[in-house]
Amino acid sequence: MSDDNKLTAEVRTSFGKGAARKIRATGKIPAVIYGHGTDPQHVTLPSHEVGLILRKANAVLDLDINGKSQLALVKDVQKDPVKQIIEHLDLIIVRKGEKVTIDIPVHLEGEAASGTSVNQDANTLSIEAEATNIPERLVVSIEGLEEGAHILASQVELPAGSTLISDPDLLVVGITGSTAADLGETAEDEAADESAEGSGDADETEASESAE
Repeated sequence: MSDDNKLTAEVRTSFGKGAARKIRATGKIPAVIYGHGTDPQHVTLPSHEVGLILRKANAVLDLDINGKSQLALVKDVQKDPVKQIIEHLDLIIVRKGEKVTIDIPVHLEGEAASGTSVNQDANTLSIEAEATNIPERLVVSIEGLEEGAHILASQVELPAGSTLISDPDLLVVGITGSTAADLGETAEDEAADESAEGSGDADETEASESAE
């Protein structure tokens, strides 16, 4: 785990909305740590450093609490809906070697064959991984894939020591030939329009002859 995830946490004893506002005004974020049968522990964390760490999904923090190290997985982030400022964190205690079940974002890499359309059906996959070795994302290559190709969850490469929890038959991405299909529909529509126009012209001719 990166040293960039090391933070000093200060134990807090004041609670409530007013106390939280005062904490945020000093450039810190209120947080609560729980798990492993322990009582919830309330702390404050430096907001700038936390913001940098949370750019990565499923971050594990190495907290220094009164001189003792504690690993904690970010479970929930509460933000101001307008300003998008982090208002509160929920953290879960984890230990080295412990495995956790977590949802990991799926990132597509490369370009499918020309004239095809890429349909990503699953944006995340659930895996079991070591708490200190959680991948930021799962990379799936679609380079050169032809129409009709598809990739299932079981075909996605996982980090060493990780196990897939999602359904192995879950469709992650499929390649279709939508461009060709659209061209076919256009040709049919044009033919139908021409037929309708021809029929309309014939009707007008018959009406004119009848009037004469």
